[in-house]
Amino acid sequence: MKTLNTLMILIVLCFSCIRLASANDLIPGKTQQNPIALINANIYTVSGQVIKNGTLLFDKGVISSINNAKTGFPENTEIIDVKGHNVYPGLIAPYSQIGLVEIGAVRATVDYNEAGSYNPNAKAAVAYNPDSEVTPTIRSNGITTALVAPKGGIISGQSSILQLDGWNSEDATIKDIAGLHINWPRMTVSNSPRAKDSPEKQLEKIAENLNKLEDFFLDAKTYANAQKADPGLKRDIRFDAIIPVLSGDVPLIIQADEYKEIEAAVNFCNTLDMKMILLGGRDAWKLTDLLVENNISVILYQTHALPFREDEDYDLPFKTPALLKEAGVKFCITKISSDMWDIRNLPFFAGTAAAHGLSKEDALKSITLWPAEILGIDKNYGSLDKGKSATLVVSKGDILDMQSSIIEMMFIDGRKVDLDDKHKRLYKKYEARYEN
Repeated sequence: MKTLNTLMILIVLCFSCIRLASANDLIPGKTQQNPIALINANIYTVSGQVIKNGTLLFDKGVISSINNAKTGFPENTEIIDVKGHNVYPGLIAPYSQIGLVEIGAVRATVDYNEAGSYNPNAKAAVAYNPDSEVTPTIRSNGITTALVAPKGGIISGQSSILQLDGWNSEDATIKDIAGLHINWPRMTVSNSPRAKDSPEKQLEKIAENLNKLEDFFLDAKTYANAQKADPGLKRDIRFDAIIPVLSGDVPLIIQADEYKEIEAAVNFCNTLDMKMILLGGRDAWKLTDLLVENNISVILYQTHALPFREDEDYDLPFKTPALLKEAGVKFCITKISSDMWDIRNLPFFAGTAAAHGLSKEDALKSITLWPAEILGIDKNYGSLDKGKSATLVVSKGDILDMQSSIIEMMFIDGRKVDLDDKHKRLYKKYEARYEN
């Protein structure tokens, strides 16, 4: 028994050490105490024109005015001269696992999926770690807000929209349930010699997976109707999570890339009259008429990628945003991969799109206003307008340009954010090594 107790203590200490090693010690910003005026700034409102040499005033976390005034501020206003700098809305990562993964190779720090294929009741915000050491490195490129989503299985669970600065997940939450996430079953038959099943067997599995998914939602619909008829009916937490989707209050965010998958997902949502947002969408440029006709927005796969197929143009991922814009499809840009920390390159994904046919104005919208509109938070976020949240960043250069972008200040709901991070500390440490 003594040996067992000792072993348990060692296991607890091990997990505690992992937790401590992965926690940042930065203090979240304090609630804004007095008005702040950023003067002599180039203000990129996103919703309107760029205001040169302008002034942005905010108080109690809300933007009070945007103009060219240099005097006449309220008493106790803190005036910050940002001459020559650019002010942008805080960037929005419309899909990520920020705060759900610390070290991908250490299973104890990975908490983005549950066992089993159908977990609609799993909620990302419950597992969110506000002390992640990764989050400050992401903020350092201007990202203030993120949709944090579970992944894995067929129905992964519910995503939440969070601010990237807060004491806990409750403080950070902007929208508790942003969407229900589905990984659409693969519908392509592999003829590779390494394929485990024959083409015929693969077709059977495709049909089986699609039927299971449809049956699950039909069962949830039956359950919802039964609940209305008999409120005392025994609860099923999985079906309870589906009800807001069936009523249209919560969108289905379906990850699908190939033509057949996207088409089938759209038809599935139309059959049950559910609101759909397409996630990934590498073949979305082929189905623009279908997407426009059904008013489906796209959270688009990153531009920094290789072509999906060997016979596609080498620059197709770079120019897909421009193709969607030209066709009238509402979209925003994200990063979809196991390397969740790479979402920090979000502004440069948009910059690449701007270099391949998308206007710079629209490129900036694709990581600010458009994701806010798609995710339903544009009333307060996504642009710099009077009455909106003072969630903004001050950059020394063009935020879309990897060479010139240096984020020097960040405010989230008016709170000044500490922009230190582990990368900067390591840089300073090893820079000092060569000073002697």
